[in-house]
Amino acid sequence: MTYDIIGDVHGCLDELKQLFSELGYHFDKGIPVHPEGRTPVFVGDITDRGPDSLATISFVYKLVIEQKKGLYVPGNHCDKLYRFFRGNPVQEKFGLETTTYAYRSLSEQEQIKIRNEFMTLIEASPLYLELPEINTVVAHAGILEQDIGAMNKRIRSFVLYGATTGKTFKDGRPERLDWARSYRGSKRIVYGHTPVLEPRFKNGTVNIDTGCVYGNKLTAIRLPEESIVQVPSSLSFQPEKFASFEQKEGEE
Repeated sequence: MTYDIIGDVHGCLDELKQLFSELGYHFDKGIPVHPEGRTPVFVGDITDRGPDSLATISFVYKLVIEQKKGLYVPGNHCDKLYRFFRGNPVQEKFGLETTTYAYRSLSEQEQIKIRNEFMTLIEASPLYLELPEINTVVAHAGILEQDIGAMNKRIRSFVLYGATTGKTFKDGRPERLDWARSYRGSKRIVYGHTPVLEPRFKNGTVNIDTGCVYGNKLTAIRLPEESIVQVPSSLSFQPEKFASFEQKEGEE
């Protein structure tokens, strides 16, 4: 099997479609299909902040659920939107407010449709995806070696939200721990969640969230080839949104 794993889309549907074209897919009734049978995989956070979150939900739903031609794992933004759709209390900020505002502008029938699509997508998808034929695990914010194959509340929190230092940036975003620095597992981990200017390869892990919604790029990694394909964002560049990992002595 061959895969094209796609970083955090965050409602940037135009860039997503452009990325599929760059990857060699053609569109059949609006669904991207690769002539060699490659499988696209979404690493989570398909909504919030960007211009077309609701249309992105429908696009991914049709690809993954209706046509069964793609795979998906949820991210923290997906989890918050799911809780919103279930009627649970959730703070509408950090991008969720852009999606809920668009949702409330829909007709009741349209709201039912998009809510059902998204909830079905979440409920039919794994928290993290093991791809043993290419020795890879796809997890939105990453996963620790000892947690692969297991599930509990702690693992779920780490996979969706990552590990944090307890500190926050001025805009309220949490400061995240660099778990990949100490990863020594035998499986490749592909993740997103923390925006970086370029894909970050570290100790058998690769972060492919290159901040399309912050004006940088939308990235896919092709596996098992381990090649990178990118398209530029159409949005304004926000350099303050990107993580900077200082290199320690002896580090790759």
